[in-house]
Amino acid sequence: MAAPLRSTIPLQVNDGVYAPQEDSWLLSGVLEASGLAEGRRVLDICTGSGVLALEAARLGAREVLAFDLCPAAVECASGNAAASGLPIEVRLGTLQDAVQHGPFDLVVTNPPYVPSTLPPAGTGPDRAWDAGADGRVVLDELCALAPRLIAPGGALLLVQSEFSAPRQTVQMLTDSGFIAHTAARQMIDFGPVMTARADELEASGLLEPGRRTEELVVIRAHRV
Repeated sequence: MAAPLRSTIPLQVNDGVYAPQEDSWLLSGVLEASGLAEGRRVLDICTGSGVLALEAARLGAREVLAFDLCPAAVECASGNAAASGLPIEVRLGTLQDAVQHGPFDLVVTNPPYVPSTLPPAGTGPDRAWDAGADGRVVLDELCALAPRLIAPGGALLLVQSEFSAPRQTVQMLTDSGFIAHTAARQMIDFGPVMTARADELEASGLLEPGRRTEELVVIRAHRV
């Protein structure tokens, strides 16, 4: 199991853009340990600051395409890509837009996965984490599009919370012809977003009263 990894590449995070946290570092560690990026065509969807795209390029990807629907994130990731000198192209767009540029050898993603009583809307910073009542608005779309996003023999690495049903992600990918499993886990204390949502999560029955920790899960899937 890969240890969490902090980026070795200088990173600027602009206001209104999701700053890399424990989920980003956990996924980065798995990405490095997997060796999946080297020589591959890589997609980083929901790129935010571009941290995963940068790591994929640093690890030897021959091409990296990064997408985000937030203009502030695209500006931030583009600046980080330019400063790094690494072969990264950043575009404004959704999962559906990314499909038009596939298939890819590897897809990496830290998608929105926090349950919310309000449906995701707009392109503000809350779109980096809000993911509908069950936290699966983006995860379900990603799983449904995976066969079109990922080439035969390709792979997917994604990180999510225990509160957004990792087993469902594994099952959906398995049903779509992937071999999927949990590659890493890490228990962390709630950050600001989850702390603010704690009462909602308790009311919904997703969170035990008084608990303020969550397990992060990295799922690895290979298309056969």
